[in-house]
Amino acid sequence: MAVPLFGAISAVAVPAATAQPALAGPATEFTVLAKDVGSIATAQQAIRAAGGTVLETNSAVGLIKASAPATGFTERVSSNRAVFGAAKAQVIGSVPKDGKKTKSDNVEKEGRGAAAKKAAANQAAGMDPLDDQLWGLKSVRSDLSRTKQPGSKQVKVGVIDTGVDGTHPDIAPNFDEADSRNFVKDIPFDVNGVEVDGPCEFRGCVDPVNHDDGAHGTHVAGTIAAAANGFGISGVAPNVTLVNIRAGQDSGYFFLQPTVDALTYAGDAGIDVVNMSFYTDPWLYNCTANPADSAAEQAEQRTIIEATQRALNYAHKKGVTMVVALGNQHTDLGAPQPDTTSPDYPANTTHPRTIDNSSCLNLPVEGNHTIGVSSFGPSQKKADYSNYGTEQISVSAPGGFFRDGFGTPWYRTVENEILSAYPKNVGIVDGNIDADGNITEAGLAAGVKKATAPDGRVGYYQWLQGTSMATPHAAGVAALIVSQYGKKSHGEFGLDPDKVQRVLEGTASEIACPVPRTVDYLKEGRDATFTATCQGDPSFNGFYGHGAVDAYAAVTRGSQYLK
Repeated sequence: MAVPLFGAISAVAVPAATAQPALAGPATEFTVLAKDVGSIATAQQAIRAAGGTVLETNSAVGLIKASAPATGFTERVSSNRAVFGAAKAQVIGSVPKDGKKTKSDNVEKEGRGAAAKKAAANQAAGMDPLDDQLWGLKSVRSDLSRTKQPGSKQVKVGVIDTGVDGTHPDIAPNFDEADSRNFVKDIPFDVNGVEVDGPCEFRGCVDPVNHDDGAHGTHVAGTIAAAANGFGISGVAPNVTLVNIRAGQDSGYFFLQPTVDALTYAGDAGIDVVNMSFYTDPWLYNCTANPADSAAEQAEQRTIIEATQRALNYAHKKGVTMVVALGNQHTDLGAPQPDTTSPDYPANTTHPRTIDNSSCLNLPVEGNHTIGVSSFGPSQKKADYSNYGTEQISVSAPGGFFRDGFGTPWYRTVENEILSAYPKNVGIVDGNIDADGNITEAGLAAGVKKATAPDGRVGYYQWLQGTSMATPHAAGVAALIVSQYGKKSHGEFGLDPDKVQRVLEGTASEIACPVPRTVDYLKEGRDATFTATCQGDPSFNGFYGHGAVDAYAAVTRGSQYLK
């Protein structure tokens, strides 16, 4: 969905071009960033003068989607002083031989095939039947915090992800379909006829706002705010409102235009907290002038940096608290390892790059006003995959660690991961659920759960791990903070995001660096690149930030951080 223009745009003359490259090739989508929001009209005229067509405009940050011939357009339009930069939007290329092009999720699904243990029969008072398996819920003390503050319906949490299954019985009671938006159009096949997102299930190739073909966003939403309804699981903040603000493709890619549109929409729609468990594709690190990249690739990355920073600034100014995954590359973000995965789209364009920390950013987590979250396992050991480092971390949270508990019966069991909601349609495609709604042998091996309510409603749940799973624990606590301390201002309820961050960090439970400070994961089967050194003290360090998020402390002791 395009963000509408605020007011009329008058035509402005564009200076005549000098020698310009010839336009050629099939029509291709581009993103063009105006020099500033005051230059949007001139940039639109520049697009037309360069042979392009304006498709939609995000006037909050000046990002314009355009269509033009594949070759020559970026050079032509970028020569106009009203344009900051331009880049191809969703370039569709060839895919790996295994068929469908999907962004790697090997970290998150590491536990697939490890049979789950039988669940304990008892359940805590006031909790849902499967909550006894949610070690993360107890780690952040949501079981205690909900006795004082279970969350307010007027607090809205935006899930910027692959979508949210708003029909899931644990999501539906808290799902706001009216405010939800989908900024993504499915890409069925690439130019070579190879499947990317899969066939369009809905007319126009745009999924409904209560649909998720990726499962990632639904898992995130369940951890934040699955309803405490005596069924399935409950979330960290079980009474807050969930809003789907979709920016991810079915295949797991998050491109610039949808992510920017999602962020500015969050600001305009009065969203209190957003969860962002992704990085903006196709670059793991966006560098201003990496010598390994072509001039066009450098320009593309500069455009991504500037547009993302504008969107983050806009959302923050509008009162949005932005909670972001630190990432699963097991690296210190202040001393990044070489990047061997970018660009990850289209296929076969990846090339190795040395990353200069001063001129390269992993976005959105290294952008302005973000709360970066690292991941730990049931033992509170930093998860092997989790990024870390004092430069970007804010807090830590339960994200799952399949290999936690080495030397114990819990080692390499899915119960070390995070259990949350699973869309039935994805479970069928994955082969974990059959057409009759029964869990298959593969699903049983992966620990997939099924819950049936007395009225016949059925919900499914799966185990995943990652900083993507840690972030919604922190976002849920942030939503409880807004619920507890928010006030009405100019007719709208909310709490300044800087205050939310102060409470979140101030009430986090301090965790000291391990002794010795350097931790390897060799006995867990990882190589030396996973070895990490924790810097800092218990009050703030590179593994845990200000500490592990604590919902109960946040709603009972948070007021002291608002003074």
